[in-house]
Amino acid sequence: MRILIVEDDPDLSRQLRAALKDIGYAVDVAEDGEEGHFLGDTEPYDAVILDLGLPLIDGVSVLQKWRSDGKKFPVMILTARDQWSEKVAGFDAGADDYLTKPFHTEELLARLRALLRRASGHTTDTIDLGELSVDNRSARAFVNGMAIKLTSHEFRLLSYMAAHQGRVISRTELVEHIYEQDYDRDSNTIEVFVGRLRRKIGTNRIETVRGLGYRLIDPDADEPGEK
Repeated sequence: MRILIVEDDPDLSRQLRAALKDIGYAVDVAEDGEEGHFLGDTEPYDAVILDLGLPLIDGVSVLQKWRSDGKKFPVMILTARDQWSEKVAGFDAGADDYLTKPFHTEELLARLRALLRRASGHTTDTIDLGELSVDNRSARAFVNGMAIKLTSHEFRLLSYMAAHQGRVISRTELVEHIYEQDYDRDSNTIEVFVGRLRRKIGTNRIETVRGLGYRLIDPDADEPGEK
């Protein structure tokens, strides 16, 4: 999963980025509303953490622009403003959640997981496909109850495919959702990661759909993607 943080406090943005990367997310950071709007407008994020009091363009205006342009990713507003009118303005602009500074990082992470669950149609942080279990809270995966060792990129790939289980996902889409903006992205590495995952979770859990991409399935289900 790929997250955008739009926050002008460099210490806070570094803290949030480190916390998010520690649990398996790819994270981009924008320091003002103009850059934040551009990234959200041009990159396919799974969720955005957005401050309101931003330089150049305020957070509410950024959010309004995204929504008017049809951007549907969930947005959590993060701000020092705690007046009810500010919260109403944020929700009316299209926010999905609102957290007031100061806050506990664990609460932010829990709220973010909830936004991602709702966006992908899941109800818990753990996604099960037969004997394979993907725990997005701990950034770990299990086969038959046994933890498997994954690199950060392998877990991001598996987590994204699990969130969209049963759907064919192109290499391009996978690249866009597991790499950060400044990373040297190469779609050929997706094949490498898929090969590694197959060796770790079982070769029959990831289907290759020629010319289209990959699909994560429960091999014991009657149909691909069926739980």
